[in-house]
Amino acid sequence: MRLSRYFLPTLRETPKEAEIVSHRLMLRAGLIRQEAAGIYAWLPLGLRVLNKVCAVIREEQDRAGAVELLMPTVQSADLWRESGRYDAYGKEMLRIKDRHDREILYGPTAEEVVTEIFRASVRSYKDLPKNLYQISWKFRDEVRPRFGTMRSREFLMKDAYSFDFDQAGARHAYNRMFVAYLRTFAGLGLKAIPMRADTGPIGGDLSHEFIILAKTGESEVFCDRAYLDFPIPPANTDFEDVAALQGIVDAWTSHYAATDEMHEADAFAEVPEADRLAARGIEVGHIFYFGTKYSEPMGAKVAGPDGIERPVHMGSYGIGPSRLVAAIVEASHDEGGIIWPDAVAPFDVALINLKVGDAATDDACAEIQAQLEAANLTVLYDDRDERPGAKFATADLIGLPWQVVVGPKGLADGKIELKRRAGGEREAVAPVDLVTRIRRI
Repeated sequence: MRLSRYFLPTLRETPKEAEIVSHRLMLRAGLIRQEAAGIYAWLPLGLRVLNKVCAVIREEQDRAGAVELLMPTVQSADLWRESGRYDAYGKEMLRIKDRHDREILYGPTAEEVVTEIFRASVRSYKDLPKNLYQISWKFRDEVRPRFGTMRSREFLMKDAYSFDFDQAGARHAYNRMFVAYLRTFAGLGLKAIPMRADTGPIGGDLSHEFIILAKTGESEVFCDRAYLDFPIPPANTDFEDVAALQGIVDAWTSHYAATDEMHEADAFAEVPEADRLAARGIEVGHIFYFGTKYSEPMGAKVAGPDGIERPVHMGSYGIGPSRLVAAIVEASHDEGGIIWPDAVAPFDVALINLKVGDAATDDACAEIQAQLEAANLTVLYDDRDERPGAKFATADLIGLPWQVVVGPKGLADGKIELKRRAGGEREAVAPVDLVTRIRRI
């Protein structure tokens, strides 16, 4: 893609309304544009990142046995009255009426809808377990939306819902998602630590928030440093193996880890002092078992081996891709701009022509772009008639993993410059060796 033909409205100045790093950089790098309070348009560069994040999430949800569907964003108020949440939810719910004066709402979540879909189709324990997920836009009318897409009113959410005959099955479903989340965040270039979360009146230990550490994180977290070196479950993990999955979850919950809301100073003091880690963190995922909270009032029952119908046990599992993009920026940036992990970068390579109009550099750039794309690397070619400093600044701001700089002096020696955005290492390489060098990482 030639930058001269692309839509990339970067900003030189930091917008006044941007309070945190991710908000500033996402606006300046042309990823998003605010259309109303807490409501953003995703511009082409940002949408590419968002789609890549969703692709990693889908891969791991599918691997764990979840099945994708798409539910409506506009939901019936009657369903929410069945569950008892319509009046209790509060002003965060956007309530509207259609032309027939029927009460509807813009869904902030989808427990009611997915329960209605399940109860209309599944009747026997033989048809269980099931896990249904979607990636769709939600709306919550935050009283004070802030921090860009980190806390917006309209947001993209991956929400999954498991259905099991009993609590033992529900525990295994929970463990499937626990392991899938570990793999998902690792696949996005992040180290996420599962931390105990408040389960409210349900009790037990089946609720965890997944936290990434970031200096600008929204909450204070406390954990054992051992988590930083825990191995991520491999791609060939057997999600049908109940004992093996339980073993992984047990290992990942065997050390102290809690947000400030769940922090117990006395328990944390038992961690060896050298291993105590107090830091800032960002929640990027939340998994929750809630039993029959929705299935019982909404009549989502299945017949057991004895023929008696019982409410199914359910859990919900959320990841916010639009929030996650901001979290990645918070965790991976420098003074120059964003540093995208390879897995979610909008393009792999920024190709920079230092002398547009010069036959030698133009031809070399065309050949290099073709070479990179033939190797299945995506390229954003800066062919603008701009000074080199402006091109370098743009490349650093948008944070593509690799920068390939082509100029007359280097070409005279048969070399081009290759820069790794993370770390800033530079080296002169022959164009013919470029793909091999990039593939080493």
